[in-house]
Amino acid sequence: MLLIIRMLILGIMGILWLIVGCAVCLCRPGHPSNLYVLTQMLRLVQKVVGVKVTYRFDVKELRSRMPAIFVGNHQTNWDIVTVADVPQPGLVCIGKKSLIWVPVFGILFYLSGNILIDRTNRSRNGEEFLSLVRRVRKKNLSLWIFPEGHRSKGAGMLPFKTGAVHTAKLAGVPIIPFVTSSYYGQIKLNRWDNGEIIVEMLPPRDVSGLEKSEIRSFTKQLRQDMIVKIMELDKEVRRPEGFVLPDYKGESNGDGESSPDEV
Repeated sequence: MLLIIRMLILGIMGILWLIVGCAVCLCRPGHPSNLYVLTQMLRLVQKVVGVKVTYRFDVKELRSRMPAIFVGNHQTNWDIVTVADVPQPGLVCIGKKSLIWVPVFGILFYLSGNILIDRTNRSRNGEEFLSLVRRVRKKNLSLWIFPEGHRSKGAGMLPFKTGAVHTAKLAGVPIIPFVTSSYYGQIKLNRWDNGEIIVEMLPPRDVSGLEKSEIRSFTKQLRQDMIVKIMELDKEVRRPEGFVLPDYKGESNGDGESSPDEV
């Protein structure tokens, strides 16, 4: 019964989100604050699904650091709900073009001013980089990037691509890492209490002085620092009984290719 009730409520909320979201985006298409408005609406979903999300960062301080490149760990499709307080006015997300076909989410993702890239066309990587850099500089934008490129789905943290670091360096802006405690499999609609999730910001990273030869090693270290923080959060977060944590200790840093990253 709980599952049915929640699905009905989420369905109604999805329709309202689409209607209100389309109205906002059509009134000001491509506005850099559209994503902020849409994600603030999604905060209500946290209460509906029975999960408490704790945010550990100061919004005023965060906004003072922008424009910047935001990088975070990518776990499930619930990420847009669990990190709903991370997007700030002036922040847009990088996503693959195929997202446009995702029901409800896809059309709003496009209309809200987020940037869609063609990941399959590797010959255009250089053009994609330059386009992102121009947008950051010209429009004073911040970009939200998941450097893993794909949802990890409980597999720990996937290797990072170096696109976020390259973009930050060329645009002359810092990187702001944020992490979300491990929660893959934690949110179940047929369970009343789905525990707690913690989202925390790490100190901004200045990449302006990096040499090209240092970008890959910097990316590996950034990933490792984020894993350490996730493991710290995982020790204190409250979860439903029986939750199994990913094994971050057994992971290799991996070598990410230098290409734009996306949702």
